Amino acid sequence: MKWNRQNSDSFEDKRGMSGGGKAVIGGGLIGIVVLLLNMFGGETGQTIGNILEQTQGSQTEQTDGTKTRELSAEEKELGDFSEAVFVYNNETWEKIFAENNMQYEKPGMVIFDDGINTGCGSATSASGPFYCPSDKKVYMDLRFFEELKSRFGAKGGDFAIAYVISHEMGHHIQTLLGTSAKVRQLQSNKSQVEANKLSVALELQADFYAGVWAHFNKNRLDEGDIEEALSAANAVGDDAIQSKMQGQVNQESFTHGSSEQRMEWFMKGFKTGDIKQGDTFSALLK
Repeated sequence: MKWNRQNSDSFEDKRGMSGGGKAVIGGGLIGIVVLLLNMFGGETGQTIGNILEQTQGSQTEQTDGTKTRELSAEEKELGDFSEAVFVYNNETWEKIFAENNMQYEKPGMVIFDDGINTGCGSATSASGPFYCPSDKKVYMDLRFFEELKSRFGAKGGDFAIAYVISHEMGHHIQTLLGTSAKVRQLQSNKSQVEANKLSVALELQADFYAGVWAHFNKNRLDEGDIEEALSAANAVGDDAIQSKMQGQVNQESFTHGSSEQRMEWFMKGFKTGDIKQGDTFSALLK
């Protein structure tokens, strides 16, 4: 992806610092469970906080936010790239909202190591990237992408990062449009299976919005970028994760959508660039 150094007052780089949050000591099973349940967490940022707060007995407080190590040149470049993608997302959505006579509110973004305190509770790297609706911020430990390649078989590459950031920004769009609040209200009166379907629709719409962002940034794309995004979407499909971790697939327990669905909705957003074509709910809840 072609990019230039961009700066944003709402982007925070807390890597290499202690005191970012509470880190689970020897996270073990809980770390794996949270990683799988909250991959591309979106509204489940609320859930991340709840789950981690239940593990307080196995946590330790860190110190007061002091610098503990210097970032490597590669880490600095990844941070700069993430900030640029964050800025490009804000620019794109600001234009889309203005064209539709709506007011856009910029979110925040925080990249961190190990642990972080958020408006949705304390989280660790095991939570995976997520958006917290309470403080309207995207949270991400960039080392997640090494896990995405080594454990889940994604190709990697810088556009995999761009896809994930854009997906989380999609959850911010859902918060601004009121979609997320409506889904939470509907879920409160549904069975677990029906509530899961609503979660899938929410996540697939965020994939669609990531595709919409890519559509309006085609001039920045390199050959192979879309393939990197699709590889990441494929790797984090519920069926792919369940098959790899459990050896079997249970569609009723899906919360994020299958690999095929995630790739399909990203590509629909990329090809159309039309936010009005992202009704994943009607498509899934017939």
